[in-house]
Amino acid sequence: MESAMLSAGARSLSRLSSSTRALAEQALAGEHGRAMQNADFSLDPRQAERMLPATRYAETIRLIARRAPLRYVPGERLMGSATLLEATRHMTPASEFPSTSHTTIGFERALNEGLLSYERRIRARMKRGGLVGRGQRLLEAMLTCVDAMRIWRERNLEHIRALGSELHGLDRETCEEVVRIADGVADRPPASFHEGVQALWFLWEFQRLCGNWSGIGRIDKMLGPLLRHDLRHGVVSLDGARDILAHFWVKGAEWIGAPSHGSGDAQFYQNIVLSGVDEHGTDVTNEVTYLVLDIVEQLHISDFPVAVRIGKRTPDRLLRRIAEVQRCGGGIVSIYNEDVVVPTLQRFGFPAKEARNFTNDGCWEVLVPGKTAFGYKAFDVLQILQAVLGLEENGEIPVCSDFEALYARFESGFARRLEKIQAEIDEIDKDPARPVKRGAPAKAPAVLLSIFVDDCIERARGYKDGGPVYRVAAPHAGGLPDTANSLLMIKRLVYDERRFAMSELVQLLRSNWCGAEALRKEIMTRYELYGNDDDEADAMMTRVFDTYVELGSRVQRRKGVLRPLGISTFGREVGWRHKRMATAHGRKAGDILASNLSPTPGSDRKGPTAAIRSFCKMDFGRLPNGVPLDLKILPQSVAGEKGLMTIVALLKSFVNLRGWYLQMDVVDTAVLRDAQKHPERYANLAVRVSGWSARFTTLNSEWQELIINRTEHEVAGHGR
Repeated sequence: MESAMLSAGARSLSRLSSSTRALAEQALAGEHGRAMQNADFSLDPRQAERMLPATRYAETIRLIARRAPLRYVPGERLMGSATLLEATRHMTPASEFPSTSHTTIGFERALNEGLLSYERRIRARMKRGGLVGRGQRLLEAMLTCVDAMRIWRERNLEHIRALGSELHGLDRETCEEVVRIADGVADRPPASFHEGVQALWFLWEFQRLCGNWSGIGRIDKMLGPLLRHDLRHGVVSLDGARDILAHFWVKGAEWIGAPSHGSGDAQFYQNIVLSGVDEHGTDVTNEVTYLVLDIVEQLHISDFPVAVRIGKRTPDRLLRRIAEVQRCGGGIVSIYNEDVVVPTLQRFGFPAKEARNFTNDGCWEVLVPGKTAFGYKAFDVLQILQAVLGLEENGEIPVCSDFEALYARFESGFARRLEKIQAEIDEIDKDPARPVKRGAPAKAPAVLLSIFVDDCIERARGYKDGGPVYRVAAPHAGGLPDTANSLLMIKRLVYDERRFAMSELVQLLRSNWCGAEALRKEIMTRYELYGNDDDEADAMMTRVFDTYVELGSRVQRRKGVLRPLGISTFGREVGWRHKRMATAHGRKAGDILASNLSPTPGSDRKGPTAAIRSFCKMDFGRLPNGVPLDLKILPQSVAGEKGLMTIVALLKSFVNLRGWYLQMDVVDTAVLRDAQKHPERYANLAVRVSGWSARFTTLNSEWQELIINRTEHEVAGHGR
């Protein structure tokens, strides 16, 4: 019955226009990214020297608006382009200032109110007075940045008007349409869907031009009401709206072809979040939700990773649509289980309305958009265990009468590491309520971004200086699965089966299993580890998880900074490999091990359902900053209607078992290996890395191996 219902709910896709597809092909080919250039301008050094950092930053932003190269390709239905190469390197162009990422600023409020409202609020705050020098300078700098946005808008409009006058036919008509839609854009709330898409693009793209990498957030919540109005009044058709929104995706691919830095050419944290409930608990799923999934499926542009918020009340139509797009591969679409995320955020202390409106930081860690300055502190738990075991050459080998004594030593080491993490956060993130002392060193300003984060204007404090409603610095533990697997094997081999003394096992690990290959392979194949729905293995994983949560939760807020726990690696398993020694569960020094809280590569032998069951045995209601499970699925095992229903069933299982966040990649390892040999054949082969997707051939060899080494799951019983 359910299968029949889902099939009935399926619909054939209306194709995007040929001109839109042609523009997408141009962007995907990297033409625009290769043409990017560094800023050939900067402030006069003598003038800049006399400016406070906020003023110097704002004047740089105004200079960027006046001097950055313009780009408009005939046929584009949106105005604006981020053309400066430094921005792709996490720098503010034409300056010494680093830019800001791992945040999602308040685009929804900016759309609803317009820039004129922000300008009025800034002036009203200045008029009220009571400001110290830095606060006054910050507000003045904010006004300079608003002025810069208008300069950038007018330069682009003038450029498109001039270009349009030289064109003919449809291209000329499109230029005239863009000028009409973008004239005065973002000053006031948009009056139509097209204006809304243009305003959102303009607000986001100008941040990006200036080097900031903000997530975009809940695009269907922001644009859905505008589209619903336009459809009701015949202003636009659904196909027309799909084509307009597709240009957002096309223009967002403009950095393809720019130099990559190892972890792929799309690691710019420009995540989109779809569906879920609003502040009042009402489902926001609307026409824009489905248009986004249509566009992703048709254009396969992976530069905007999409996360869909689902729960037990999610309609089957949406689950099926998610599955259809996930089956296309590329790891572009992931899911949050909002039935777990929302109450967990509330228990941590966020008001219900703000917990319900959660989005991510442009990666996958959750936050309240437009109100949060976010940061995290990652550390490797496996290295804590290595130190406890004395694996270093002159390390002290523990003498413990039983496993509980060994675990107590591990727990003590874990506690010390967490105390150090909290102390480091204390130093980095000072109390935002402290008085600003004259002559105190200023933090790197983020004036432009601060305009769109509550309460920076009211407090006259910047994003990085205590301005936002919430300051978050989340401890993030990595290496937990391999720590649990190692502890499990030590318990079995040393204490239960008594095959080795602890000193003998440590010597084996120090030698990297030298001369004991048969034993190493036996350990890897004989015993069940985390990820196979094995009670004993999963109990050890749960114990390590519980230890982390119990120790880490002792500090939830200190010195004005919230510290919600998370579990992640974000690809750090590539870098950490060089500090990791051999493990008791048979891994060699330097191996790429588990990502996030996913099973150790190759150890989860019983398929994706077993991996989900193991993962969901932990109580994620105690982990407010969240954790992903990464799955790699063989394409042939999810082919046909049965395969589609298998993905839907996996999504439902994940929700029912109370998982947190699921990243699923449908990709064949054989294809990835061929792409390593023949990268020219796979220019647009996209894969999920961590909180972002990347074109596989732009990853360096280590990152490629990270993707390849993930367990390749075949869904038994389904196929063509």
